[in-house]
Amino acid sequence: MNLQLQTIPNSTIVTEFLLEFFAETWDLRILISMLFLLMYLGSLLGNLTIIMVSTIDQNLHTPMYFFLRNLSILDMCYISVTVPKACVNSLTDNRGISVTGCAAQIFLVMFCGCVEILFLTVMAQDRYVAICQPLLYPVIMNHKFCVQMTLASLLLGLVISVSHTVKTFQLSFCRSNLVPHFFCDFPPLLKLSCSDSFSNKLFILLSAIIIDGGCIFLISVSYFHIFSTVLKIPLKEERGKAFSTCVPHIIVVSLFIISGIYAYLRPPVTSEVVQDMILSVLYTTVPPFLNPVIYSLRNKHIKEAVRKIMLRII
Repeated sequence: MNLQLQTIPNSTIVTEFLLEFFAETWDLRILISMLFLLMYLGSLLGNLTIIMVSTIDQNLHTPMYFFLRNLSILDMCYISVTVPKACVNSLTDNRGISVTGCAAQIFLVMFCGCVEILFLTVMAQDRYVAICQPLLYPVIMNHKFCVQMTLASLLLGLVISVSHTVKTFQLSFCRSNLVPHFFCDFPPLLKLSCSDSFSNKLFILLSAIIIDGGCIFLISVSYFHIFSTVLKIPLKEERGKAFSTCVPHIIVVSLFIISGIYAYLRPPVTSEVVQDMILSVLYTTVPPFLNPVIYSLRNKHIKEAVRKIMLRII
């Protein structure tokens, strides 16, 4: 394959990036691509079910399901940014992605990831108010507040992702155009830059401290109070039900945050491409796939709403 590089005096300008395949051997590549496609289709089906059910059923027009519906829409977009393109590239033996396409992918990954953690934080706050301050819940979590928090999350995610994307593509890429990843992301792209990327890395660090650090703090405080309240419930069955609902959510949130922070903030050492790919899957593919499972299969209200809709159709 010809590397599409445009040569100018004393430097080489990259006009196309080449992405890594899931695997070198064709058989393994097909197997991994099929697994990713199944996860992708499962994620779309699960999130679409939540969106439809929470929209159609009037009983689910509450703040909790308002945020859950927004999270499902976001997750469908999030997983669609990386998986389809990677599978098509892997199955068609085509590594290429244009600089514009790479910039768009980086922007969307950052935007969806940032808004995801903000939505999860707001949802943790919603559960805190519902469990710890139930009498004030209708007052605090009113529709206007929910819309404002959603718009604020989208706006903040937009500002951060645009800032990082513009700053990244102000760099010069002249060492290589082979991105050691199955999609365009900040860490592998910064390794290809022949410009000084210290300010970019500092910007990523500050963003992580402010956004991720603040969200981690708020989520931790929310669940601390939630668990403190749940432990005071006298009925053992009710306590077990509450814990079985909260713990899977905490596990997925922790997996998403920890893997994302490690991928973006770890020291720039040489590492295996396979390890980098596995790490990126943990914060781009696993959460959109598992969120519908956690919020639908373990939620009796959604299961009941699905049953009612199915009976209407039949």
